Amino acid sequence: MFSRQVTVLVGHFGSGKTEIALNGALDLAARGERVTLADLDVVKPYFRARSARFILAEAGVDLIAPEGENVYADLPIIVPRVRDVLRRPQGKVILDVGGDGTGARVLGSITDVLPKTGMNVLVVVNFSRPSTPDPAGAVAMVREIERVSRVRVTGLISNTHMLEETTPEIVVSGAEQAVRAGNELGLPVVASAVHQDMASSVNGALPCSIFVLNRIVKPPFEVQPQRRTMGPLFVLN
Repeated sequence: MFSRQVTVLVGHFGSGKTEIALNGALDLAARGERVTLADLDVVKPYFRARSARFILAEAGVDLIAPEGENVYADLPIIVPRVRDVLRRPQGKVILDVGGDGTGARVLGSITDVLPKTGMNVLVVVNFSRPSTPDPAGAVAMVREIERVSRVRVTGLISNTHMLEETTPEIVVSGAEQAVRAGNELGLPVVASAVHQDMASSVNGALPCSIFVLNRIVKPPFEVQPQRRTMGPLFVLN
């Protein structure tokens, strides 16, 4: 899923793309890869990659994000360093981008420095969210992202969940709906993201690979962990 030099993760609020971006970055770093994670999510001020900057730094992941008084600013802040990294990428680069109109425009603003080859643009879909209640909603979201950003989407990631109320049936149903949306769009579902405590329950029941997640990002009203024990992150085929 993160095999290309540049991976762009796009998704609406609540899709879970930031968790996927963080897990992917930490997984690559644990394998010895040089990783840069750029937080370009201007849509939601709390659930952002920058919330885990200590964890990323400890793992050796280079985080590009607003700092100081702008850390939680809900503003379309573009960090100039992102453009420099994309012009001369070293190692793997992951871009965490919001999926609504504003977020897609942020992606569109850097199309001139995005690589023509060696890049995946993956849309994360969560069918428990009002913005994507069904495959038709996901199809509409992908087409709108492509229209506004002027960037071609290359695949989908299924991440249907309801936080602590998630069941195996919810995960499987979400993956199946993602496949239907992908078929209409002509796009593959590259993986279904599943939290580690449920991975064994759905392994073999999904129409795609499993990307196993550890929970990293927490809202500010919860205690943010100061350290993360680096366990193996893995993909089940």
